[in-house]
Amino acid sequence: MGSPFKLILLRHGQSVYNREQRFTGWTDVPLSPQGEAEAARAGRLLRAGGLDFDIAFSSLLKRAIETLEIVSEEMGLEWVPRVMAWELNERHYGSLQGKTKDEVAAQVGSDQVRLWRRGFSQRPPTLDYDDPRHPRFDRRYRFLPPERLPSAESLADVSDRVVPFWEEKIGPEIRSGRRVLVVSHGNALRALVKYLEGICDDDISKVEIPTGVPIVYDLDSDLCPRSRRILSDKEP
Repeated sequence: MGSPFKLILLRHGQSVYNREQRFTGWTDVPLSPQGEAEAARAGRLLRAGGLDFDIAFSSLLKRAIETLEIVSEEMGLEWVPRVMAWELNERHYGSLQGKTKDEVAAQVGSDQVRLWRRGFSQRPPTLDYDDPRHPRFDRRYRFLPPERLPSAESLADVSDRVVPFWEEKIGPEIRSGRRVLVVSHGNALRALVKYLEGICDDDISKVEIPTGVPIVYDLDSDLCPRSRRILSDKEP
């Protein structure tokens, strides 16, 4: 069966847009005070569980980076190498970004909102290419080919960038024996969990990734999950 390898997945703590029930996507908003507390709690839970990491991956978005910084400080691991990658960004919610979920539901209905939030293949309305919020105007993406920058994404689109990044960047680090922490976003992590656990397109809609709660995998030599557990304050 091979020796297990460790993988820790962590969704960022609550952001100010999470608190306001807004579609966030690639909008670069910070953690809320509750989100900062969630990140610190995640670090304490990992430390109390005897867990560690040798390299960390995060998205290019502030809420993930802040979460990683807080966790690292809580665990005394500020020195651990970090890789920040756009491939781990949240799903791009197109023109919905910045709007509240209630506002959008009033316009198109709650069923459509649910499809946009939890469905696998449906894209939300696209962001206009000349909209100043489009990622082509953000300097952190200036070296990416324009065709790679989304105006809106489905979860399938997110999978198309997350899974290759896993195979090319994260997986090799785990195979080398490094313990890996991935700090990312609800949909990016749903895409990765779907791939790791072989969840079908329909069932992924039922998977929830709460903010600031570590998910710990033991992986076999083929990087297939042997066990999965969620860390919480209720654990002994």
